[in-house]
Amino acid sequence: MKTQTSKPPITEPARAPLLVQTEAVQTGTPTQGKSNPCANSKTLLCAIAGFGVALSLAAPWALADATAQAIEQVEVKGKAYQSKATTGDAAQLLAEQGVEFSNAGGISSLPILRGLNDERVKLVVDGAESTSACGNHMNPALSYIDASRVSSVEVLAGLTPVSMGGDSIAGTIVVESEPTRYAESADKLLTTGSAGYFYRSNSRNDGVSLQAVLANQTLSLTYSGSWDKAESYRDGDGNTVLDTLYESQSHNLTLGWQGENQELSAKLTHQEVPHQGFPNQYMDMVGNTSNGINLRYQRDFAWGRLNASANWQDVDHEMGFFTDEKPGTMPMVTEGRDIGYKLALALPVGDDATLRLGHEFHRFELDDYWPAVAGSMMMGPMDYININDGQRDRLALYAELDQVLNEQWQLQMGLRYEHLVSDTGGVQPYNTMSSGMGGMGGMAGMGNADAAAAMAFNAIGHQRKDDNLDITLLAKYQINAQTQLEFGIAQKTRSPSLYERYSWGRGTMSMAMIGWYGDGNGYVGDPNLKPEVATTAAATFTWQGDGQEFSLAPYYTHVDNYIDAVQVGSFNPRMAMMVSRPQLQFTNVEAELWGVELRGKQRVLSRNDHELSLSFSADVTRGKNTDSDNNLYHIMPLNTSLSLVHQYKQWSNTLQWQWVDEKSRVDELRLANTTDEYSVLNLTSQLQWNQFSLSAGVSNLLGEQYQEPLGGVYLSGWIASDQTQSFAALPGRGRSVDLGIRYQF
Repeated sequence: MKTQTSKPPITEPARAPLLVQTEAVQTGTPTQGKSNPCANSKTLLCAIAGFGVALSLAAPWALADATAQAIEQVEVKGKAYQSKATTGDAAQLLAEQGVEFSNAGGISSLPILRGLNDERVKLVVDGAESTSACGNHMNPALSYIDASRVSSVEVLAGLTPVSMGGDSIAGTIVVESEPTRYAESADKLLTTGSAGYFYRSNSRNDGVSLQAVLANQTLSLTYSGSWDKAESYRDGDGNTVLDTLYESQSHNLTLGWQGENQELSAKLTHQEVPHQGFPNQYMDMVGNTSNGINLRYQRDFAWGRLNASANWQDVDHEMGFFTDEKPGTMPMVTEGRDIGYKLALALPVGDDATLRLGHEFHRFELDDYWPAVAGSMMMGPMDYININDGQRDRLALYAELDQVLNEQWQLQMGLRYEHLVSDTGGVQPYNTMSSGMGGMGGMAGMGNADAAAAMAFNAIGHQRKDDNLDITLLAKYQINAQTQLEFGIAQKTRSPSLYERYSWGRGTMSMAMIGWYGDGNGYVGDPNLKPEVATTAAATFTWQGDGQEFSLAPYYTHVDNYIDAVQVGSFNPRMAMMVSRPQLQFTNVEAELWGVELRGKQRVLSRNDHELSLSFSADVTRGKNTDSDNNLYHIMPLNTSLSLVHQYKQWSNTLQWQWVDEKSRVDELRLANTTDEYSVLNLTSQLQWNQFSLSAGVSNLLGEQYQEPLGGVYLSGWIASDQTQSFAALPGRGRSVDLGIRYQF
């Protein structure tokens, strides 16, 4: 039985790793035993403001090598991802590599890169992009891939190459599932696969995963599936954090074909989420069904490499209520569709440069309506139409040049143009009566406000066109064999989403249904929003010695037309007269973000197959609305991590201490909560034994009680209370014993 991959995975065109603030990590089963990424003379330290992982890039500048007859694939080799050996949330995988997330549902957390969150981050899963088809962003792109399927992740914060960017200002996260496998020779048949199971005591979270491969030398068939279910988790004091339960399952079928210097694959995807609780939202997910197909083609020619891909994804999404932990009555339905294609060429230019040319198209279609409720005077007699035939089309062209000037200097320059057109049809409220009674437990005053708002919205033209330009200039200076400096400047642009532009309701309930911030406030869109334009300057100083690594990465971003909010009213949630929350409208402002990321690693001991190392990280980020001098929302306070890692052959153990400072700089407009400082101790152990991968650990070992700095409000807890107090911050997860096993056959 062989498990050889005959060709590299189909990816974006090979590129030189001149990427300030980039990190990639291979995931899978640990097979390397003890390894020293500094041992190979061709190794570059890529912890450049990354997330604490030192990577080895195999001959990274081979594209410019005069002896290279064809485009080389940049192979990213990294520390094996071990702690999630079976299945679970892919967002948690990225969180363990340093990406921050705002809390949402159990599998629907929203990524944050350097203070810029959610749709400001470009998420690419197996070469395809998908869009949240929900007014609360309950189904982001990462929710569609289970951690058991992830083979590698790459995080590019700030200065993203134009070939990997577009319609984003924070950066890009690239997630790849396992590459297609083929038999070694024509007379052999490859049959292989794996099965896994995990259990986490806190929330009684368990899941299973299965993968099976059948292939000859030219054809390959792969099935992968997973199931994951959890009850509501408990905080450090042992109290249940209401409405944090979920269940999901996914099934994927991949057919691959390879010929000489080329490969074609077709992947069919299906996901079902019957329910998912959102403790910081007024609604929950009561159904999310996704079906998709992803086609990818790669071919190497004597003159370069061609990459082509096309994808389609349909999503049927429904919000409502499903648990006594957060009762209510109201259906909301969303139908979304993503369609796109990408064409990319990588061309050697002389002996020391590579030119990348690309063309992309992406369309997102959206219908969002709220069915009338029989017998309700307020939620009827008509369906409430929020987004009607919404459409958002992006057409992109880019050119990018990697240039090796000499042994010390390397440059990357890129230009990307995107033309975006968004539009939507007419809308309607539940009714056109002159007054309303309220809904969703007594949220008053909807009918009149929404009837007038619908009339005003239908009276204007809705089509908007944006012409966006991205520019990236990067440089790397190799000071000596141990020290290097990478720096650059970039302009990135993102156009408003359909919800930011076209959410129109002005009633209490209709505004409360819009918003992905988890803040308990209400939102309305603005068709005249302008695209966000971010200018970022960043640098990374890295040094590595014998068993030592260090990096320092400061950055600064100024955002023209940053999409924030302005208050247009207030409301009493669920008619709780002692609690008032703001009603906000999206608006353009000027904003600034800045910070620094520090990473270090020291080998303490290396003897008789034992290796002991100490790693450290610290991050500080600040963000301001410079028009109002208000702090930006979802900015993580100062946080540090210290890890002691012991490695013995195929057995590794990690003791990690995480400390987070108090959050005192908060968004006062949104009534964001302050949080206290806290520290958490985690213990993990992984063992590779024959065909088994075993993992065990205890997270939050000391049972620390704390509140999530990026968790938003504990709305489900407030609903279950007497509703006389202000919203509290969402409690964090308490102690959990985590076990996992995977068998490879």
